[in-house]
Amino acid sequence: MTTDHLKLDELSRRGFLATTAKSCFGLTIGGAAANFFSSQNASAAPKVIAGGGGQAKSVIYLFMSGGMTHIDTLDPKSGASSEILGGTKSIGTNVDGIQLGHSLPNLAKQMDKVALIRSMTSTQGAHAQGRYFMRTGYSPRSSIVHPAPGAWTNQLMGETGKQIPDYITVNCGSGHPGAGFMEAKYGPLPIGDAMAGLQNSKPAKYTNEEQFHKQLDLRQQLDQEFDKKYAKGQKHVRDYSQAFEAAVKLMKSKDLEAFDLSQEGKAAHMLYGPSRFGKGVLLARRLVERGVRFVEVEYGGFDWHNDFAGEMEDKMPALDQALAGLLKDLEVKGLLDSTLVVLGTEFGRSPKINSNAGRNHYPKAFSTLMAGGGIKGGQVYGSTDKTASTVTKDKVSAPDFNATIGHALGIEHDKVVYSPSKRPFRMGAREGKPITKLFT
Repeated sequence: MTTDHLKLDELSRRGFLATTAKSCFGLTIGGAAANFFSSQNASAAPKVIAGGGGQAKSVIYLFMSGGMTHIDTLDPKSGASSEILGGTKSIGTNVDGIQLGHSLPNLAKQMDKVALIRSMTSTQGAHAQGRYFMRTGYSPRSSIVHPAPGAWTNQLMGETGKQIPDYITVNCGSGHPGAGFMEAKYGPLPIGDAMAGLQNSKPAKYTNEEQFHKQLDLRQQLDQEFDKKYAKGQKHVRDYSQAFEAAVKLMKSKDLEAFDLSQEGKAAHMLYGPSRFGKGVLLARRLVERGVRFVEVEYGGFDWHNDFAGEMEDKMPALDQALAGLLKDLEVKGLLDSTLVVLGTEFGRSPKINSNAGRNHYPKAFSTLMAGGGIKGGQVYGSTDKTASTVTKDKVSAPDFNATIGHALGIEHDKVVYSPSKRPFRMGAREGKPITKLFT
């Protein structure tokens, strides 16, 4: 089967439930969302593993799309020249000896919970390729789509048995790899707007409870012979039935309340801030409270080729407030130890300011962070030179980064999973090794 045929089949599958529900049953489960509900089976519990891993039960992955500048945020260089620094200043944190850029004053007060990784490096210098590499640990190929870490987590740990999906993305674009070559049930439920919640999750207004159940019975009767003939040997056919059944269960579940941010008080909204990103992070906290295993929230707009100082003034307050608020909130609620918080980006920005007062793409060196989930806070892993241009100690690759997420969850990041073409793949790719020094 050609790649084009595979893509066509995938698109057809994504639209199946929406078309069926709207035309036959009076359901309004959204087509994009419905595809991602899956059948529920027993979950494999995380296990404590050597090197401090296995403490995390959930992951909140914050992805800064566009390539977040490292020298202005997580790896400032107070002694560098003005052509390197621009207007960026270093500020102290609540951990002696660790500094951040001046745009992160709230995060600076939470640094005792955070492990900075200042030695990231990538082979990919273009946006789409860089995002893909960071999220999968593999370079993009036209013949295959590799799974994102949330899909790996679901596949290797098993399903939680809850009616709410195990993997949810917020504000992520259509280029997200999702389940990749894995079955659709391992992929994410996408939420486009946290404030809007899970859209179209109730029966249509023109049908009552009795009519709704009659329509469900009719659907079962109509599908009976079709399922007998095709369901056993065709995973996509199974996907249809599993997704429909799980969607109906969720419609009646109290777990739907998790998507309703109006249930949060004024104090919570103020803690996370008014931005769309802040609301997405607040939603992520609500979801992990209810046992969702992996939530990814994307924050775009970091491609600062021009006037990076003005861009920072516009973008960074939302990140600073939401991230610091999340760490504080998780600690207060007793969830920080069991929730791994990750901040990633596709690459850094050039240390030397360009002629447009901006910074260009820079995959050679950049920074990320991890907190909670067994991570020892108040530390820095790796380093760059005095201009943040070159990694000088403890290089970390995208495969290493993804392997570390798996390690935190206590799963086998190096376990081989075969694609439909029988090729072997691993969560940490072939060469990825977890950064065990980050853990307590």
